[in-house]
Amino acid sequence: MRAAVRRTSVLKSGVKRLLGRAGFDIVPSTNNLGGVDDFIPFEATMRAARASGLSVGDHIDEVMNGTPGATQHTIDELRDLGVFAANPDTVLEIGPGSGRYLEKTLKECSPDRYEIYETAAPWANYLVDTFGVVAQPTAGCSLAPTPDGTIDLVQAHKVFNTVTFLCASRYFFEMARVTRPGGRIVFDVMTETCLDPAAVRTWATQGGAGHDSYPAAMPRRTCVDLFATLGCTLEASFLAPMGVASTEVLVFGKGA
Repeated sequence: MRAAVRRTSVLKSGVKRLLGRAGFDIVPSTNNLGGVDDFIPFEATMRAARASGLSVGDHIDEVMNGTPGATQHTIDELRDLGVFAANPDTVLEIGPGSGRYLEKTLKECSPDRYEIYETAAPWANYLVDTFGVVAQPTAGCSLAPTPDGTIDLVQAHKVFNTVTFLCASRYFFEMARVTRPGGRIVFDVMTETCLDPAAVRTWATQGGAGHDSYPAAMPRRTCVDLFATLGCTLEASFLAPMGVASTEVLVFGKGA
């Protein structure tokens, strides 16, 4: 029995290190559809960030994940692509976790309303109190509280490579539904672009034990073709660091 407990403890420790390197803000949740049962704790992370003198997001990038500047890299790329140039009045983010992308998004634009769908209450409450965002009730695969065609920018970062294929796919339909004509949809997935033989070998040999759905791959063509049927066109894409390899950020525009 003690040996089994030790094995479980070792496994959990390995998973925590793996998910930390992924750059995904894993947080306590009562709605765990993605198969992830370890997380970045709220209180300990806040204390460590304060001690480091960094923002919570920069602390996670630099100290916890060992990928300094990773979040800013994505934001810089999106800025260069003109995603923030339209000054979106409404933004919706799925799974903001600690808010590291949220915080940097708000430095690029000043939306009148910023909705979040976050299943971890401590982090959701922190984001509401700190940034004045609107936390919507979430079922883990739906954006039901948000009306059709009301959001200028819908985004999700380091989310869909940690959940199951069907969970991600259900969110895709919802993202297209809530985006207004002329709006943008931004998210990253681990596509075949990220999975050349060398990257697969790195994940298999250096990526740790893995856990349920993480890391989850998603065919690029599946995303492009599906969103095309929903009136959305792929405008741009780029690679961003994730774990021991990379993830691909896709930028879609919804037609009028």
